[in-house]
Amino acid sequence: MKKCGLFLCCLLIVLSFIFLSQATQAAGSGTLKIKTQTGTVQFKVEYAITPAEKAKGLMYRTSLPQNTGMLFIYQKPTLVTMWMKNTPISLDMFFINRMGRIRYIEEKTQPNSTRQIHSGGQVSAVLELPAGSAENHGIKVGDLVILPN
Repeated sequence: MKKCGLFLCCLLIVLSFIFLSQATQAAGSGTLKIKTQTGTVQFKVEYAITPAEKAKGLMYRTSLPQNTGMLFIYQKPTLVTMWMKNTPISLDMFFINRMGRIRYIEEKTQPNSTRQIHSGGQVSAVLELPAGSAENHGIKVGDLVILPN
């Protein structure tokens, strides 16, 4: 029984490493896919990896084209709190666990709000897309996020 638990723990660590290393290979931007129940949707994203990039996020942007967004990458699974301060556009936020699955979605956020939006558990990434993306593409909790190789 201990061997099985150790194997699963090692497997999760390896998969987490793969998930995060794929995201950091690109030079600041790339394309990711989300597998939904109805198909696969592709998005062009900027990566927010450094503390400064994460702090700024999409602040001060007045528009965000459809099928584009920002992916916040965390080196290890963590509890994440986001807000919309100084962000004048509404977003959908997707909180992604270490296995690449969406664990929580905050849809149609209120622009410029300082209300805290919690991940509801440990996540390895947060994806911000234009408001309505979840509804328009049928993206749901449990869908798989695939990062580029």
